[in-house]
Amino acid sequence: MALIEHDLFRGRIDRVQIAIDRLKMFEPEEGYYLAYSGGKDSDTILTLAKMAGVKFDAHYHLTTVDPPELVYHVRRHPEVRIERPEMSMWQLIRKKGILPTRVTRYCCAYLKERGGSGRVVLTGVRSGESIKRSKRKMNEVCYTDPSKRFLHAIVDWGDKEVWQFIREYNVIYCKLYDQGSTRLGCILCPLATQKERKKQAKKYPKVVTAYRHAIKLAFYARELAIVGTSRKQSTFKDGDDQFDCWMSGRSVKEWAEKDTSFWAYE
Repeated sequence: MALIEHDLFRGRIDRVQIAIDRLKMFEPEEGYYLAYSGGKDSDTILTLAKMAGVKFDAHYHLTTVDPPELVYHVRRHPEVRIERPEMSMWQLIRKKGILPTRVTRYCCAYLKERGGSGRVVLTGVRSGESIKRSKRKMNEVCYTDPSKRFLHAIVDWGDKEVWQFIREYNVIYCKLYDQGSTRLGCILCPLATQKERKKQAKKYPKVVTAYRHAIKLAFYARELAIVGTSRKQSTFKDGDDQFDCWMSGRSVKEWAEKDTSFWAYE
């Protein structure tokens, strides 16, 4: 695909104009709630919303484990409101007693997916991003909040079209892409590849320390709470052991059987 194609049956296909027409067609009276993440797709949809001349208010939900380069990029857009959470990632870990995983991503629900209730939420979600997102439709209703509706105006674009748009329209993007990152998100996000997480652990040692500290406190609080009860003690020796298991990408069972000399991300 490309931004402009010529089809034998449909004639000239201008994907930028199609996206703009979609934005105008579904524009609500109060304007869109633009969910901005600071990634290339969000930069694309933000630029398209401006080109379309539709009304919107853009929001970036700070997670407290955002890469500093990403936060810097977001701050280059004064029209984007930075929404701060009531509870940090470290407080969430202590409250939940575990670190977030691919299956249990409580952090996303609390830190990233809040906001937009009762609104039409404009996103840069694309079906080609993942297997899960391949089933996404242009218009959707939020399954956790039926009052919230989504418009994914570039749902049918590929990476190639996004980067072509960014180049042709001189869209400013986060420098992390030029440093080898293919996706932007929370530091040590369990959805990232092991290679990316190991790279981030070396790049942001203070964040690693904060994760360790949070799960240590959660571990000790949990162990203290079961003293004198029939509840089973943790599989892990301590909070450090739990953190290293999380970083290794191994299951709890695999970790329990590991060579004790193994270190999660050497």
